[in-house]
Amino acid sequence: MKVQGKHYRSLWWNADSNVLEIIDQRWLPHQFLTQPVETMEDYANAIVEMRVRGAPLIGATAAYGMALAMKLDASDKHLDEAAEFLHDTRPTAINLRWAINRAKALLQPLPVEQRASQALTLAHEIADEDVEINYGIGTHGLELIKAIKQQKKSDGPVNILTHCNAGWLATVDWGTATSPMYRAHDEGIDIHVWVDETRPRNQGALTSWELKNHGVPHTYIVDNAGGHLMQHGQVDMVIVGTDRTTRRGDVCNKIGTYLKALAAADNNIPFYVGLPSPTIDWTVTDGVAEIPIEERAPEEISHIHGADNNGIPSTVAVTPSGATTANPAFDVTPNAMVTGLITERGVCDASEAALCKMFPDLCDKPA
Repeated sequence: MKVQGKHYRSLWWNADSNVLEIIDQRWLPHQFLTQPVETMEDYANAIVEMRVRGAPLIGATAAYGMALAMKLDASDKHLDEAAEFLHDTRPTAINLRWAINRAKALLQPLPVEQRASQALTLAHEIADEDVEINYGIGTHGLELIKAIKQQKKSDGPVNILTHCNAGWLATVDWGTATSPMYRAHDEGIDIHVWVDETRPRNQGALTSWELKNHGVPHTYIVDNAGGHLMQHGQVDMVIVGTDRTTRRGDVCNKIGTYLKALAAADNNIPFYVGLPSPTIDWTVTDGVAEIPIEERAPEEISHIHGADNNGIPSTVAVTPSGATTANPAFDVTPNAMVTGLITERGVCDASEAALCKMFPDLCDKPA
């Protein structure tokens, strides 16, 4: 997508220096900074510190990390060590494990001398595939927006509520939840997006920054405003992303997503999930019972990052000194509360039967 008129992916390979370049998302929306990722420690820090974030982008980053590992030492021992090292960076997003396992499956049978080049080729493929997958989500989600526009009794915009950032910054390009929004806007469909702030890291600000750069009308709101807007007819549909979806369609996404689903159900508002197939965990059925929920640092709650009146990024405390905090990063929305899953192959019900029908080539293969 575009930043000040120039096209960017959220990561790209610098052929001149032979290193990965990323947008350092810690500084957005106040500063747009890019940086190289040159060591295995750089890769781990980029994921842990959320310089890169979003399940698809984490997976693509890990694939390039595996390529660097093979360049450094292509032995079986180092292949296993690198896979474990990268996997331990974040436990919830399934794309991380998916990309690492895909790399191991390709590389293990190969002679050691071929592993580095083939790992880099695979990383490029995973990045390009992500762009195509998200474009496909946009194609099918666009039809849902068109249908709601036709059903609306007024001439106003289709009002879409989203939570967190499931945009191009969370993927390689296009985004998952945002892809249908971009496609609708580009086709001249009148839409307006309610953007949840998404505490504690205020990732809604990234969505707002994206939408502003693309010219999509939107309004930034506090997390607790969504239910009120739904009660007053100001939301036509909800589209969120997902960090892991079970084989029966339970959706694990940024903390607060479940509350949006509850409000949508109470107000008969369709609740959709942009779901790229690599984010399906076919090994898990019950999301609430089986998905590990990442507990992040207390400082994310006790302090808030922003820009002062002079535009200088700064961090300030928002809680009393010594306050006890709890910071679960994700929650799980049961499949019964999901109207539909928007995948690159089409829209389906949130159920095991529907997902297996949509992806018969994947549902019997362990991740």
